[in-house]
Amino acid sequence: MPTLRPHPLTERPLDAPLMTFDISSLLSQIKGEDTWHKSTRNGMTLLKGQGLRVVLVALHASAVMPSHRADSPISFQVLEGGLKFSTDAQALTLAKGQLLTLQGGISHVVEALEEAAFLLTLATETPHPVEP
Repeated sequence: MPTLRPHPLTERPLDAPLMTFDISSLLSQIKGEDTWHKSTRNGMTLLKGQGLRVVLVALHASAVMPSHRADSPISFQVLEGGLKFSTDAQALTLAKGQLLTLQGGISHVVEALEEAAFLLTLATETPHPVEP
């Protein structure tokens, strides 16, 4: 059973056996914070548990998250606005409601074509099954 770990600033748990989130309210919250007003983006980790991390991210129009990569697979679900998601091999335009998955180790760039928000899910451990 996972330990209940609170967020260091808000005391909100980051890991529990069952968690629910009101995404609309959380988006309003991160868009009301100083970081949103002073930076090109803001985010909030919703879950930081064994094997899984979920992060809510909001970007101002034209904001760019420069080339980066995750060691394990990710999923990227657009909640608001439009985004350009680019790897060395291709570039895609994503709209609200679209979901993208990406294998681990692939560098990518995210650019907001307009004010946008997305839910990022990262596998933080990649088990390798042993086959007989």
